[in-house]
Amino acid sequence: MTILEQEIQRRRTFAIISHPDAGKTTLTEKLLLFGGAIQTAGAVKSKKSTKFATSDFMEIERQRGISVATSVMGFEYQGFKINLLDTPGHQDFCEDTYRTLTAVDSAVMVIDAVNGVEAQTYKLLKVCQMRQTPILTFINKLDREGKDPISLLDEIEDKLGISVCPLSWPIGMGKAFKGVYSIYEKRLLLFKPHQTQKDSISIENIESPILDELLGSAAQQLREELALITGVYPSFKTEDYLQGKVTPVFFGSALNNFGVRELLDCFIHVAPPPASRETLTRQVDPQESKFSGFIFKIHANIDPKHRDRIAFLRICSGMFERNKWYFHVRDKKQYRTANPTAFMAQDKSVIDMAYPGDIVGLHDTGTFKIGDCLTEGEHLTFKGIPSFSPEIFRYVVNLDPMKTKQLQKGLSQLCEEGVAQLFSIPDSPRKIVGTVGALQFDVIQYRLAHEYQAQCRFDEANFIKACWLISDDPILSEFIKSRRNQIVFDKDKNPVYLAETQWSLDREIRENSKIQFRFTSEKENERT
Repeated sequence: MTILEQEIQRRRTFAIISHPDAGKTTLTEKLLLFGGAIQTAGAVKSKKSTKFATSDFMEIERQRGISVATSVMGFEYQGFKINLLDTPGHQDFCEDTYRTLTAVDSAVMVIDAVNGVEAQTYKLLKVCQMRQTPILTFINKLDREGKDPISLLDEIEDKLGISVCPLSWPIGMGKAFKGVYSIYEKRLLLFKPHQTQKDSISIENIESPILDELLGSAAQQLREELALITGVYPSFKTEDYLQGKVTPVFFGSALNNFGVRELLDCFIHVAPPPASRETLTRQVDPQESKFSGFIFKIHANIDPKHRDRIAFLRICSGMFERNKWYFHVRDKKQYRTANPTAFMAQDKSVIDMAYPGDIVGLHDTGTFKIGDCLTEGEHLTFKGIPSFSPEIFRYVVNLDPMKTKQLQKGLSQLCEEGVAQLFSIPDSPRKIVGTVGALQFDVIQYRLAHEYQAQCRFDEANFIKACWLISDDPILSEFIKSRRNQIVFDKDKNPVYLAETQWSLDREIRENSKIQFRFTSEKENERT
């Protein structure tokens, strides 16, 4: 086996997905803790906490206690290289999550035992299923009074449409929570708050009297429940999990470090290594000798002190080497970086080499766009990287004319991250920002003030959809002139029609058959 093949086989690149407040970021912290990547786990901000999650590195995330941008974290665990991507749970930041899911090989879905399956969980799982991404489930917050475990499993199957296979089983819940029995390892794990060491007891035969000594009256209930679930649910088959047909389920409490190690130990052995990726022309296999990769995320000011802009590159094949020239497919130019970086949230370290599955940070001065591809000369375009048409629009009002340049620079850089789009109004200095979620405006406003020292407010703009206009016919110029109040231009000077109602948009499309109304600026990523 070559070095490249060895490195591929030991990599696991996955995203953690969930509805807001299910405990996703807390689970991320504990995985990092068990992986030795951090010494003390921070908490998502609460009134009693002064620590913060490693993955929530932006100040607004710490203040609001939510994740608003995907964080990338890499660490070693039992000989495996883990690339973990903590995604935003809030639906207003779903674009970042959807794009992140194009860069991973599997996902861990976190479900709150108290609330069960929630709306955003459903949406994210469907995105994974479209790509046949294997999903492992962690039912969290067993230390609280929640729904019955069997009811939770039924809810996953009924609402999410995916078969379940419990690989651990809780003993009690809330105040009566005593621990979990690992069906996967045939071990009993007794609950101790904030447990960091693996303290479990091997119990191959659940009829063993040791179980009664340790659990008392709960032992017989555990036996009955295990008999029930082994009769109802199928035994675990790795192939079904890898094909996205079934999700293995673990129970625990991320806040108390409980059940997390068992999840991680199973994950590294069953989750897939880097898989092949589809392009417009062919499948790219990770074991190919020539390098290829694509940009799935851009983040400005990841370190505000240095005003750096980072493009996140998912390596798909071959080896990525520092200081080597690569071909930028869209620009048709050569590109080289002297300081490629690996991540631990906002902390970066320069690397000399990286392999398929790794996420590499490239210092970017405006060279990259989301979806861009780097190769060793081949013209490749990777498929499935979504782009979105804004549905909420606001006029930008500059509150400090002395900081106009800072405002323009900040708006431009933040919108290039792909979570908002910036439009110019013809013959006017005014700008319009479009997003798919209202909370994005709060984030942009906060970041403009704290990262660019520029003050602004956003005023209502009565539009419901942005459509890019494409036509070789002269009628396009006439259309633009006659719809001046609804025509804007994107950052690349492409004309965009802003529709005020769905009825007016449908009418314009019907009456202007020689003009293409596209819902994104990229033909290959068209989404309606």
